[in-house]
Amino acid sequence: MSLTIVGIAQKINAGFKYHIHKTSEAIKVDGIMHENVWNMAEVAESFMMVQPMDTSKAKVPTQVRMTYDDNNLYIIATCYKVGAGMDMVESLKRDWNFTKNDNFILFMDTYGDLTNGFAFGANSAGAQWDGTMFEGGSVDLNWDNKWTSEITNDNTKYIWEAAIPFKSIRYKAGIMEWGINFSRNDLISTEKSSWAPVPRYFPTASLAYTGTLVWDAPLPEHQNNFSLIPYVKSGVSKEFANNAGVKTNLPTNYNTEFGMDAKISLNSSLNLDLTIHPDFSQVEVDRQVTNLSRFELFFPEKRQFFLENADLFSNLGFENVRPFFSRRIGLATPIDFGARMSGRLDKYWRIGLMDMKTSADNASSTMAQNFAVLAIQRKLFKKSSVEFFYIDKTALDYAPTKVGNAFNRNFGFEFNLAPKNNTWSGKTIFIKSITPDKHGNDMMNAANLQYSTKKWIISWQHELVGNNYNAEVGYVPRNNYIKISPSITRLFFPNSGSVLSHGPQFNSTFYFNTSFGQTDNTKLFTYLVTFRNKTTIAAIAQNDYVELLSPFDPTRIGKTPLAAHTIHQWSSTGFDLISAPQHKFTYALSSRIGGYYADGSLFSVTANMGYRVQPFVNIDLSSTFNHIGLPQPWGNNNFLLVGPKVDVTMTNKLFFTTFFQYNEQTKNINFNTRFQWRYKPASDLFIVYTDNYYIGPVFVKNRAVVLKFTYWWNK
Repeated sequence: MSLTIVGIAQKINAGFKYHIHKTSEAIKVDGIMHENVWNMAEVAESFMMVQPMDTSKAKVPTQVRMTYDDNNLYIIATCYKVGAGMDMVESLKRDWNFTKNDNFILFMDTYGDLTNGFAFGANSAGAQWDGTMFEGGSVDLNWDNKWTSEITNDNTKYIWEAAIPFKSIRYKAGIMEWGINFSRNDLISTEKSSWAPVPRYFPTASLAYTGTLVWDAPLPEHQNNFSLIPYVKSGVSKEFANNAGVKTNLPTNYNTEFGMDAKISLNSSLNLDLTIHPDFSQVEVDRQVTNLSRFELFFPEKRQFFLENADLFSNLGFENVRPFFSRRIGLATPIDFGARMSGRLDKYWRIGLMDMKTSADNASSTMAQNFAVLAIQRKLFKKSSVEFFYIDKTALDYAPTKVGNAFNRNFGFEFNLAPKNNTWSGKTIFIKSITPDKHGNDMMNAANLQYSTKKWIISWQHELVGNNYNAEVGYVPRNNYIKISPSITRLFFPNSGSVLSHGPQFNSTFYFNTSFGQTDNTKLFTYLVTFRNKTTIAAIAQNDYVELLSPFDPTRIGKTPLAAHTIHQWSSTGFDLISAPQHKFTYALSSRIGGYYADGSLFSVTANMGYRVQPFVNIDLSSTFNHIGLPQPWGNNNFLLVGPKVDVTMTNKLFFTTFFQYNEQTKNINFNTRFQWRYKPASDLFIVYTDNYYIGPVFVKNRAVVLKFTYWWNK
């Protein structure tokens, strides 16, 4: 008798079934279909076109076969080519851009909840792509685990073969059905396709549209296994100047550090991560931006320890109201140790529990801190859920003379509405914060609701943040406001011609104080045209109204601030252009011209150009130029930000990245190079070199070289 996940039979694509059978034959992962098991395996073919249109079968054929043994899930995909022209890929670097590569991807709903899962794939040159899935169709590519794959490629097809260890993924033991879909992107034909059909206005990663992988026997419980990931880091660094541009003569600093991560599988769906003295020096440098806003910028988390089941923690809230932001932990002072348990308790319940301890820093009067987070999520209906959470930051050696509060706590719940067909979606969150000397008006609520069809996208979002609401472990750039943001988009689809779709979008964002006095308003009108070759162009008109709630320097370089409660209003126009991705040379251009604060003017141009020498070199040049014209005492200000980046991928195991950034606003030049050798799956040797220079006159601020060795050991 088979066990079936509740809800699988009612899925949109329930009729798409792939029956997988166990093999006793040894399989060599080499991209060649020479084992007998592949001749006997069921074939998934007859893919459906998703883009440019979703009303016909795919023109580019694809065949997929799967099998498994006691340790691994195996897949082999034969991706046939149609038409002349070479494959289009960026490089051999891992986790490439989906839209700029010929590729094949496997999406798996291993829990049957239409919400969470795993994704594995490769571009046509063999570069791997993997991530965890959350919110029913999003993929976190920062996740990394052990698995192997190979590709063979000729003039008529490329064949991707992979072995995915069961212990590298999480799943519900004992069940006989998973959600599954296969996605193919072919840039020569500009066709995206999938095995189980997906509407063109949803990504092929949408778990609501998966077919069903039917196992020939229930999968066994995981044996309790664990991985140890020790590292050794040795580095040398020297400070030549401080951030104010004053030269210093500090001695050279030499240091050697040791640390370790451990991953312990408590069962097939629940994992425990432990860390002692973690180091994140191998993480790529953030791409700088020119900040002309009144608030701090958001940069995504890239550190591996925080990534598995990250949606339980980091996806709470919305873009500018996040009660938890893991980058608050361990960037100001080092992490001493931490633990993180996350995963699924059963088909209805998920849990996330994290506790991290950071060091004190006497030089900055920063206290040692303990960060604790608890999240419990309950599945409702087919895909919806409710999550209860508690976030705590506590000073371990609190003293009134030191920087920061004795504690800060946030607790609340979030309801995520996700019907099975994705037409309606939305969520709402309620939070209360507790901080010493901040009492009353310390709550936050935010919600959105979106209706999406082929022709219409209509959405509503609001945020209410109290004056005393405080999220010290979150990302909430402002408080004491009410925000209302409706949006409507209408798309038209011509029957023929070079234009695939076109249509207007109107978005308006209103900010009020908690007494409903208006403080900000942005009205944005966009007309978007998408061509069949995937080029897009948008014309934009915008009007801004701002009442400053606190003094603000419109140049953000330390000049005289505008007074609080002054009112500023202006209009601007512009365009956005993104080239078709199926060329060696790609580009994107964005420009705005119009008014600015204090009856000034702003002209802004952002450009990005990329060129690929396939598959070994990918060159990317991003640049931003802002000209701000203001009355005295600010005058005219020009800010140039240039950031060329070169990725050299000698093989799919040897990577070299060079990143240069010239930022006139922060008066900083950054030069970063990173060499990575993945000598075994998930085991690496890194060499990272970093230089920072001060602008005007140019001289070095600091310089560092780091050598880091990691090894992933499995029991």
